[in-house]
Amino acid sequence: MKNYKRFLITAALPYANGPVHIGHLAGVYVPADIYARFLRLKNKDVIYVCGSDEHGVPITLKAKKEGKSPQEIVDRYHNIIKKSFEEFGISFDIYSRTSSKTHYKTASGFFKNLYEKGVFEEKVSKQYYDEEAKQFLADRYIVGTCPKCGYDKAYGDQCEKCGSSLSPLELINPVSAITGTKPVLKETKHWYLPLDKYEGWLREWILEGHKDDWKPNVLGQVKSWLDDGLRPRAVTRDLDWGVPVPVEGAEGKVLYVWFDAPIGYISATKELTPEWEKYWKSEDTKLVHFIGKDNIVFHCIIFPVMLKAHGEFILPDNVPANEFLNLENDKISTSRNWAVWLNEYLEEFPGKQDVLRYVITSIIPETKDSDFTWKDFQAKNNNELLAILGNFINRTTTLINKYYNGEIPQPENLNDDDKNVLEAIIKQKELVEKNIEKYRFRDAQLEMMNLFRLGNKYLTETEPWKHQKTNPNLTKNILYVSSQIAAAGAILAKPFLPFTSEKIFQILNLNNEELKWEDIKEEVLQSGHKINKPFLLFEKIEDEVVEKQINKLKETKKENSSKVELEKKDEIEFTDFEKMNLVTATILEAEKVPKTKKLLKLLLDLGSEKRTVVSGIAEFYKPEEIIGKQVVLLENLKPRKIRGVESKGMILMAQDAGGKLVFVSPEEKINNASKIS
Repeated sequence: MKNYKRFLITAALPYANGPVHIGHLAGVYVPADIYARFLRLKNKDVIYVCGSDEHGVPITLKAKKEGKSPQEIVDRYHNIIKKSFEEFGISFDIYSRTSSKTHYKTASGFFKNLYEKGVFEEKVSKQYYDEEAKQFLADRYIVGTCPKCGYDKAYGDQCEKCGSSLSPLELINPVSAITGTKPVLKETKHWYLPLDKYEGWLREWILEGHKDDWKPNVLGQVKSWLDDGLRPRAVTRDLDWGVPVPVEGAEGKVLYVWFDAPIGYISATKELTPEWEKYWKSEDTKLVHFIGKDNIVFHCIIFPVMLKAHGEFILPDNVPANEFLNLENDKISTSRNWAVWLNEYLEEFPGKQDVLRYVITSIIPETKDSDFTWKDFQAKNNNELLAILGNFINRTTTLINKYYNGEIPQPENLNDDDKNVLEAIIKQKELVEKNIEKYRFRDAQLEMMNLFRLGNKYLTETEPWKHQKTNPNLTKNILYVSSQIAAAGAILAKPFLPFTSEKIFQILNLNNEELKWEDIKEEVLQSGHKINKPFLLFEKIEDEVVEKQINKLKETKKENSSKVELEKKDEIEFTDFEKMNLVTATILEAEKVPKTKKLLKLLLDLGSEKRTVVSGIAEFYKPEEIIGKQVVLLENLKPRKIRGVESKGMILMAQDAGGKLVFVSPEEKINNASKIS
C-alpha cells in the first residue's frame, strides 16, 4: 500500500435548507471525523474540509415556500449547521460555503477549463417548462413515477427509493414541483459532460483498480450504472440562483449543482491554505470522500470524470459510502419531520455530545441500513459508557487517590496476568488502527471499548481493595496496571469520544495535545505521576428522558397522519372517469411474491370469475390478515407482468402522510363485482 505524505478528507456538503440530523451524522460526518482525528493522532499531514451546499434546488423550493430569497434561506441554515457541527465536535479544518467569492471564481474557472478544451457537448434540446411558473424546471423541480421501481415520488435526476439515476424525460406522469401542473417540453441550450466517453476508463479505474479496497455497495452501484450505459449529462441549468455559466450566450443559466458542489471541496481548501495545490494536485496526497449512498454516482462517476477531464487534479483513493440510518424503524424524512435534529439534541442533552457520537458510531450503516432507537440510546449510555468506561476510570482513580494520595504506585514483580493485561493495550491499539484504516468504524470503536471492558474485568477479579492491608504490593501492581489502561484508553478514545477523552486527561493530569497515537504503550504513566481527583464522566439517563423523546416522535407521526396534502393533477373529463370500471372483490388467497419485500400475489373473487392481482402492500399487511377482505378493484386496467406474475387489475389503497397504505373498502358487505360509481 502506498505511503502517502498527506491526507485530504472531504465530507459531503449538506444542503443549507434545513438543520443536520442523525442520518447525516451516521452516514458522513461522524465516520469522517473519526478518521480525521485518528490521522492527526498519528501526526499525519491531514486536512478535513466541508461546507454548505447553497445552490441546490431544495434551497429555491424552500425559499418559494417561505416567501424569502434564497440568500436569506442559506444564511440562516448555514449558521445553524456550522454552529451545530462546532458544538458537536466535528473537527473540520474549514467549514466553508458555496456562495463565497472564492467558490464562484473556482467553479467558473473549472468550467472554463473544460469548455476551452472542448470537453463539453453543446446541445439544444427539449426540456420541461412550467407554463404557470414561467420557468424551465431543473431536475429536482420535476416529480413523477420511477420507470424502474414504480415509486411515484421520484425526482427528475434520481429515484430515492431504488437509487436509480434518472433523467426528467424518463419519469412517468411528470408534474412540476412548483405548481403541481403538467409541464410542457420547450427548446433550450445547455452544455453536457459526455460521461459515455469515459465508461472504459471508469471500469478500469474503479472496477479493476479498486475492486479489492472499495466497499461492495459502492462497487455494486458503479457497476450497475456502467452496465446500464452512461449518457451525456447536462452541467448547466435554466435558473436564476447559482454560479452563472461563464460563457457567451448563457444568460439566465447557472452551473448544475452537482457540477458546482464538489468543486466546493477545492474552493474550501483554497480558503484554508495558500498551499492548497499540494493537497489537490500531488500524487503524494490521499483523497478520501465520505458520503451517503445517495451521492455515490456524483462522487464516483461525475466528479471523477470532471477531474479526469481537467487533468490537473488527483482522483479519490477511496469513497467509503454508507447506507441509510432509520429512526425507530421508519425512514428518516425531513418533509415529515421524522428525524432527530442535531441542533435540538444539543439543546436538550447539554454536555452529552459523546453519548450521541458513541451510539451513532455503534450503528453506522456501513454495509446495510441500520436503525436508531431511543431505548438503544439509553441502554448504550447506561450499560456501556456509564457502567464500563465511566465506572472503570472512576474506580481506578478513586483508589489511587485514596491509597497513594493521587500518585501512580511503583509496581513490584508483576505476575503473568498483569503482564498479559499490559500487552493487551498494544493488541487493542493495533485492532483499532487496522479497523479505522479499513473504514470499519463500528468495529474500531468496539475494540476501543474492549480495552475498558478488560480493565473493568481486571479490577473486579483482582479486587485491590481487599489486599491493601494484607498484601500492599499486590494492590500497587493492580492499580499501576489499571492506570496504564486508563491512560492508554484516553488516547485510544480520542477519535471516537473527544470530549470524554479530554475529561480523562484532566483527571489523569495529562496534556491532551502532547500525547499521540505512538504514546499508546504498556506504560503511559510513570510511577510517581500525580493525578487529580476524579469526577463522573457520564450520568444515568432515566426512563422519563427517553420517553419524552419517544412521545415527541409519536406526536410527529400523529400530526403527519392528519396532514394529508392534496396532490394536484390535471383535470379530466367525466368521460375519462367513465372509462374506469371500479368494482368490489373479495380476497380469497394471498402470498408473498418470492424475492420481493413489498409485493403480495392476491387471488380475488369477482363473483363470476377469479382474478390474480399483484399489490405492493406486503410491508403493511401479512397475507393471513387480509383473507376475506372486501376491496375495490380497478378491473379494466391493462394486464402487465410483475416479477413474472401477470397482474389483472389494481387494488385501490389510500396512503396517509406517514406513508401507510389502507384499504379502500365498502362500509357494508356487498356482492362482489358491484360497480363503484
